[in-house]
Amino acid sequence: MKYLTGEKLNFDWKIVTVTVVSALLLMVDRYHKIFESKYWDRVLLYLVIPLAITLVFFRENPREYGFRLGDWKLGLTYTLLGVVLMAPVIYYLGHDNEAMRKYYEKYVTGLPWTTFLDLVGWEFFFRGWILFAYARKFGNEALWLQAVPFALAHIGKPEVETLSTIFGGFAFGWVAWRTKSFVYPFLIHWFIGTFIILVAAGVV
Repeated sequence: MKYLTGEKLNFDWKIVTVTVVSALLLMVDRYHKIFESKYWDRVLLYLVIPLAITLVFFRENPREYGFRLGDWKLGLTYTLLGVVLMAPVIYYLGHDNEAMRKYYEKYVTGLPWTTFLDLVGWEFFFRGWILFAYARKFGNEALWLQAVPFALAHIGKPEVETLSTIFGGFAFGWVAWRTKSFVYPFLIHWFIGTFIILVAAGVV
């Protein structure tokens, strides 16, 4: 195998930075609480810090990492399709599901703004920063590469949800890839995150 011949290692420092920093941010989120509200932790860790690194260290425009509207017509079409397709699936899987109820009922208070804060940075992190950084080096393989840490970050949530996230992460990435923006996977994920809480808690 040509990659195991002892050739001199040559790393892309931006890929290394995104990989190492993203892993550390996920671990900090798991083990530490910075603000009184965990939702603001997510904004800092997954939105503010990656944006700061992009601007200060990479000296790049965040637009290159999906921080833009992109193809908004296509994006809104995908958003509408995502909502229509996922609503019955969520209702079927979450309705009268005891594991889902126990996990999600405590998150009803503050909706939908809590899920907004929870997911806006989360989606930029995976479907913006990681996806578009990796895409430069690995092309469309980045769609699967960003889906792996996304899926692993769901461990601890109800099993039926966690098992689906490798595919959901790919689908969100595909929407971002096609639209050149993290905004539309965020909108879809915001709906899913809010609706699944309402369904699991028995509100709808």
